[in-house]
Amino acid sequence: MPMKKSHIRGALRAVKNRALTWLFPNRCPYCMKVIMPDEYACKVCKKKLPAKAYRIFAIGGVPCSAALPYLDEYAEAIKRFKFGERAYFAPSLAVVMVRAARECYDVESFDFVTCVPMRREDMRRRGFNQSELLARELSRATGVPYAEALEKHKKNDPQHSLKRSEREKNVRGVFRLRDAESVKGKKILLVDDIITTGNTLGECARILKRGGCQSVDCAVVCAVVV
Repeated sequence: MPMKKSHIRGALRAVKNRALTWLFPNRCPYCMKVIMPDEYACKVCKKKLPAKAYRIFAIGGVPCSAALPYLDEYAEAIKRFKFGERAYFAPSLAVVMVRAARECYDVESFDFVTCVPMRREDMRRRGFNQSELLARELSRATGVPYAEALEKHKKNDPQHSLKRSEREKNVRGVFRLRDAESVKGKKILLVDDIITTGNTLGECARILKRGGCQSVDCAVVCAVVV
């Protein structure tokens, strides 16, 4: 009996997926070992992941959940993700971020999830916005809609290049709402990859609150903890 077209397409997809896995293997973000396509970390690194979420605050007293400390292999994972053209790390890093967010919030109660935006020029240069990739993964995992609520309309210096005392001024006024009506009365979960001083998340939250949202909470992968 000849194979149905749907069976043939399924077989071809399976062959394609195996080929892609061989050519571009999934890797553990923390140690770079090759892992299975459906894994988010190798067995060794999974065992070392922190058992509890970090609960911290951005500037302005905005709550933020974090899965990992910005140290050692976790810091290296974020650097590879952002600067090493490892956009495919987003699903793996989002797994731990979502877990931490669920520990701190009733995630499904949010009206939508959004992210810290990048300027179009910067996004074209990098090829992606790491915060958007994480936010979209969180949306897929939780069913909470993703929406682009903010835009970055002014150029500023990279936060990591500045002293702590300079960072609040550096982000002031660089973000604005895309559509004020879309945030009014909404409970919003704001996503970024890392929180250091909390100025960027705090400024984004300030703009959202000024637009009339009900509340803003934040979720990140890593946090600088002291």
